[in-house]
Amino acid sequence: MAAPAKIGIVTVSDRASAGVYADEGGPAILDYFSKALTSPWQAITRVIPDERAGIAQTLTELADKEGCCLIVTTGGTGPAPRDVTPEATEDVIDKLMPGFGELMRQVSLTKVPTAILSRQLAGIRGKTLIVNLPGRPRAIAECLDAVMPAIPYCIDLIEGPYLETDPAVIFAFRPAQKPKG
Repeated sequence: MAAPAKIGIVTVSDRASAGVYADEGGPAILDYFSKALTSPWQAITRVIPDERAGIAQTLTELADKEGCCLIVTTGGTGPAPRDVTPEATEDVIDKLMPGFGELMRQVSLTKVPTAILSRQLAGIRGKTLIVNLPGRPRAIAECLDAVMPAIPYCIDLIEGPYLETDPAVIFAFRPAQKPKG
């Protein structure tokens, strides 16, 4: 039996990391994947402050040392001075995947006009897909609903583990395989 896929879940928040209030974003992501994924997986969670170097270090550690095939961040994607998650992500990725951020903003704009202020992005570091999500649990679910159909195939393409989803929750799109020969 294959080892479970490792998925990093990173909450970026000064206040949550200091214990001023409870982290809601990380548990919302954990809950989402618990319902959506049917293949074995293991969550590796972190709650860290809004510090660019610390975010970059955490993403690097989860990708390179922990071997996460997917890292999902929540928080730090707005226009406020301390919102630096996208910059830290850009510091560590090899390839930018702009379609993820474009789609998340498009979906969010149907719910709230301030979604245009969001700066979510995604990129690849080695064999790891990193996706920045907003901080609010409802927005997290809306954005994951939008991009999750492409995530398992993206991970296939970067030679990661095969992630299976529950089609009753979310359908993971994979192009039809051509017969060999």
